[in-house]
Amino acid sequence: MSVRAGREFLAIPGPTTIPDEVLQAMHRPAVDMYSAPLIALTDSLLRDLGRLFGTSARCYIYIANGHGAWEATLTNVLSKGDKILVLESGRFALDWGHAAARLGVEVDVLKGDWRRAVRPAEVEARLREDRRGTLKAILATHIDTSSGAVNDIAEIGRVIKAVGHQALLMVDAVASLGCVSFSMDSWGVDVALSGSQKGLMTPPGLSFVAANERAQRAHRKAGLRTPYWDWTTRDGESHYQKYTGTPPEHLMFALRQALDMLFREGLDTVFLRHQLLAEAVRRAVEVWKKGKAIDFNITEPSERSDTVTTVLMDDPDPLQDYCNVQCGVVLGAGFGKMKGKAFRIAHMGHINAPMVLGTLAVIEQGLAALRIAHGRGGIQAAIEYLSESVKP
Repeated sequence: MSVRAGREFLAIPGPTTIPDEVLQAMHRPAVDMYSAPLIALTDSLLRDLGRLFGTSARCYIYIANGHGAWEATLTNVLSKGDKILVLESGRFALDWGHAAARLGVEVDVLKGDWRRAVRPAEVEARLREDRRGTLKAILATHIDTSSGAVNDIAEIGRVIKAVGHQALLMVDAVASLGCVSFSMDSWGVDVALSGSQKGLMTPPGLSFVAANERAQRAHRKAGLRTPYWDWTTRDGESHYQKYTGTPPEHLMFALRQALDMLFREGLDTVFLRHQLLAEAVRRAVEVWKKGKAIDFNITEPSERSDTVTTVLMDDPDPLQDYCNVQCGVVLGAGFGKMKGKAFRIAHMGHINAPMVLGTLAVIEQGLAALRIAHGRGGIQAAIEYLSESVKP
């Protein structure tokens, strides 16, 4: 028996649910790529991406996913043989480092625990060891969607400054931008990147990079620069150069609508919405874990992200299958070393209380139907938290 008919709930950490208004924004003819309205659209997108990144630095739009943005950042500021430090808190910073290694960069990893965020004190200690300043860049994720950890980028930036190290701080904000506050300039971030398919509620295919003046100076000496990713080319006067070719017009239309929705709601309200819905998820998991069959992956509550919650569980496949096939809720699978050992509940982007509560209710239904040991009343705990927090 299935009760799946109706709208599917996509509870994976990207691509996320695309609002109907964003889908409709793409349903229009292509336009002349040199027309004044399209040029103005590009200008508005670059300006508002800077607003989301919290920076006055230059921004760039790429027709690529986040992996493309990784390559864009690396090739624009590094040379073959440069040495960088990767801060491990899950899978994605490591993969960014692997991309650097394939480009001929020497990669040092500050080993981390996939159940904890990066410890800024360990970053400080490692930088103090680098007395000759051989490290050219430090790579970190703001939120790692494999582990569910949120890293304290502001504190990492502070310790880099305290040590007086000249390495560029480069941050992957794919899983955070548009969901939680990001303050590139005040946090001391030199290069930041993100993608369209998570908090920005737009189809996959666009990625974004912001680069401050320190990064631009490194760029002028970088030996890995290539024609497509090159910032100097994209800083040219022609609109064509902003995209190193034909602009991705319909994704631009979609992104403009998505950004308008975020700004209309108000960024502070958007961030609070994510915080409240994330905490509702955590309240439910806190109850379920009493059955000792599931647990939070991230052990320290303050290090659990507001965009995705990774839940440890032996053999989560039956639960994921039940939620999907029987009920129409698609949960995220464990990723990397957590494959087959966890499932993930995404709460990012175009998300509201009915979607989160519906997802949690189906998970609790699945736990009961499959007779998986769990504390009863997780969904009630989530409801009680929201009823206390969201007042008329």
